[in-house]
Amino acid sequence: MGEEQPESAGISPDLREAVTRLLHDLNVGDKQALDKLMPIVYDQLRSLASRCLRSERPDHTLRATALVHEVYLKLIHADLAWQDRRHFYAVAAKVMRNILVDHAKSQKRVKRGGGAVKIPLDEAVMVGADLSPDVIEVDDALERLAALDQRKASLIELLFFGGLTYEEAANVLEISPATVHRELRLAKAWLYRDLSAASAG
Repeated sequence: MGEEQPESAGISPDLREAVTRLLHDLNVGDKQALDKLMPIVYDQLRSLASRCLRSERPDHTLRATALVHEVYLKLIHADLAWQDRRHFYAVAAKVMRNILVDHAKSQKRVKRGGGAVKIPLDEAVMVGADLSPDVIEVDDALERLAALDQRKASLIELLFFGGLTYEEAANVLEISPATVHRELRLAKAWLYRDLSAASAG
């Protein structure tokens, strides 16, 4: 259960500024701003999608490109007041999580219990090398965690599905980086116990 720093959702300072400016343009009604924004953030979103799908079955029908396109469609229709790029990635994380879960559930229905895509919890949110939960199991566990502590569940979502750094997640949640480290340790311990119990049951 190491505490490796996740790869940054960051881009160059100039592009960060461009993202913030385009999000501001979206807020004031520029409908073309998102079309200009997506090429800038596409590579990062695709990297996140690839990581989420890294342990997919060979016959898994959802691919990273398709996942990014679905995220794009959800974001373009989102009626939100975008704050900054961290807010954008936080929303993208939630959208990506929801799409993965919905897809996994539909595949399970089609295959009558066939396995959903396994996701590797071996980076920012590693909870144990002996666990290989699928995305539905992780989503269920995060829902149970959110019922007890919404902030810890949001932290896991931001780090894994959103690819934010600890510092970026701290800014989104308006807590200190030290609090992020402490909350993450507690969240991972809780998830390990919960997912272990679920797999044993």
